[in-house]
Amino acid sequence: MKCLVVGAGLAALLVGCSPALNWRTVMFDAAALGTTFPCKPDQEARRVALAGQAVQMEMMGCEADGATFAVSHAVLPAGTTPAVALQHWQAAASARAGATWPAATTPFVPKGALALPEAVRTTVQGQRPDGAAVTLQAAWFARVVGPEVHLYHAALYSRAPRPEVADVFFNGLVLK
Repeated sequence: MKCLVVGAGLAALLVGCSPALNWRTVMFDAAALGTTFPCKPDQEARRVALAGQAVQMEMMGCEADGATFAVSHAVLPAGTTPAVALQHWQAAASARAGATWPAATTPFVPKGALALPEAVRTTVQGQRPDGAAVTLQAAWFARVVGPEVHLYHAALYSRAPRPEVADVFFNGLVLK
């Protein structure tokens, strides 16, 4: 039985470290966040609406082994409640994946993040506009830096759930 457990753990590790996933630590300077990506991420910034406010969103992302990996960051305007903004972001991301929010969640609070009920990790099943199945594995969290509230979102889009790969990706999120 002990060999079975060790074998299952080793198999999960090998799936997360497949040759198609070349994991590397990347510093997301604009977000003061260390991340782990399985490919070299591109960066982009644009203005978006979040909880009725215009914010500058910084994003990093790449595609590897049939999946898309992305991390986004935004600073909330003064007077915007982080809980409301996280709820809005969760609903919007789920809708883009053709899924419905709220979904079943587990708490996700990296060291240094705010312990909010809306700081969560989830997996939702959806459908792309072309009808293809899509799974969104995602996490949202927030933290206070001086007078500012920073919001974060990490997402893994794939055809089917990839829990071992998602664990490596989400466990690599480290606030600096």
